[in-house]
Amino acid sequence: QVQLVESGGGLVQAGGSLRLSCTASGRTFSSRTVGWFRQAPGKEREFVAAIRWSGGTTFYADSVKGRFTISRDNAKNTMYLQMNSLKPEDTAVYYCAAGSPVLLRVARGYDFWGQGTQVTVSS
Repeated sequence: QVQLVESGGGLVQAGGSLRLSCTASGRTFSSRTVGWFRQAPGKEREFVAAIRWSGGTTFYADSVKGRFTISRDNAKNTMYLQMNSLKPEDTAVYYCAAGSPVLLRVARGYDFWGQGTQVTVSS
């Protein structure tokens, strides 16, 4: 079993930056894919970014490519999402997830989820 805890959300003005963290306990991230999804009110949960823990290959949604960076710290068993040039449309609850998905952009492929952290970008 893996427990995931996110932190780092908050309120920021458009153009600003935030860094989200996701720390695993119970078991490590090793050999898994870990990712970030977000869900805005009235919308479905959508893929944001993912990283293969072993090897570090990264993947991004087109909407965040060039603005967001996903990274990991093996020693801390923690994943990060650095979000720059934030836009009001980035406002959502952000969730970290871990698993072995066949399709890493699809939420149902992940086995473990954090509780979510709110990100609000004001215009």
